[in-house]
Amino acid sequence: MAEQEKEAVVPNRRFPEFRDSTAWTEARLKDLISVIAPPVKLLSSSSRLSGQFPIVDQSQQSICGWTDDASAVISKSPPFIVFGDHTCVLKLVQQPFAQGADGIKILKAKAVVSTEYLFHSLSHRPLATEDYKRHFSILKERRVFYPNFETGEQQKIADCLTSLDKVIAAQGRKVKALKTYKRGLMQQLFPLEGETSPRLRFPAFRDAPEWNEAKAGTLFTNRSERGDDSLPIYSVTMTDGLVKRTSLGRRIDDLAEATGNKKAHRYDIAYNMMRMWQGACGVAYEECMVSPAYVVLSPQSDVHSPFYGYLFKLPQMLRLFTAHSRGLTEDRLRLYYQDFSNIPLLQPDLREQVRIADCLFALDARITTESKKLADLKSHKKGLMQQLFPVPEDV
Repeated sequence: MAEQEKEAVVPNRRFPEFRDSTAWTEARLKDLISVIAPPVKLLSSSSRLSGQFPIVDQSQQSICGWTDDASAVISKSPPFIVFGDHTCVLKLVQQPFAQGADGIKILKAKAVVSTEYLFHSLSHRPLATEDYKRHFSILKERRVFYPNFETGEQQKIADCLTSLDKVIAAQGRKVKALKTYKRGLMQQLFPLEGETSPRLRFPAFRDAPEWNEAKAGTLFTNRSERGDDSLPIYSVTMTDGLVKRTSLGRRIDDLAEATGNKKAHRYDIAYNMMRMWQGACGVAYEECMVSPAYVVLSPQSDVHSPFYGYLFKLPQMLRLFTAHSRGLTEDRLRLYYQDFSNIPLLQPDLREQVRIADCLFALDARITTESKKLADLKSHKKGLMQQLFPVPEDV
């Protein structure tokens, strides 16, 4: 292989036992693999291959997880690469069951590299989005750097990254379990649609009466105060409620004058009229400014806003918001305060509102902590791979 005769390189970091080993070799991927025809059974929805297959989701530029069901992996989209102990499966187009040049290819690694090492090496640099349509022709020209197979360095790197993948996967399962638990808990702590008493109540409220029903306009007034320059600007998101505008990754043009914005007091609820039917609302935990396109709800004395912040996220509430919004199509729906004020809302005793909100707030804090750990692990892996594999641009 002519490509392997190029000047060899070394990564920025090597394990101690390999620091004095020979330099790495460079080759094109096409010289490290052979292409074999896929067996028909591989395309069957009931077929399984022995062993586990790590998945690279190139659209997300991350490893999605591990599976022993190759057919389930193949049926996914967008394009991905799957490596097993001896083969890898590459989906080339959006039609997962097509065969031939534009269908499924199984790539077998040659003896100079291990398949697991090759998997980690390629997942370090996923294909760019614009390369999807012809990504196999691009992928096979990918420059791959590898140490001598006989020294065991390839396996050491693969074992390290595979072990880290398992830690990341376990942390991801923990975050997912907490979010699932929260959804289930909310279904218990709030009454079902059409009911006025939840299935689960804290001990202090088990003998309390059923929840009252009141029009939203009697619980929240429409606050319309001008903003001022001393206050931070917040934006409503569908997943995280109200967040500082500067923390958002996207560019947002601020208004020229602060007085063009609205002021939200602590414990007000702001919602996006165009996205309230999707849960775009949040509680203000400090005085701030928000877009003039938002509605700012000022709570009455017997209303605990964090409680309603959670209530407004329930599926039955989103259906109510949709039903009371105006617009011919979903992308034009708007929930004006006048229409919001006529929506019937459940209202338990203020103390029960606070107890439920505090419970869910504590669970949210735990989810945030565990999610940060997951993000830190992924960041650590990304940085580690930059050290363990040479970067072609630096060679």
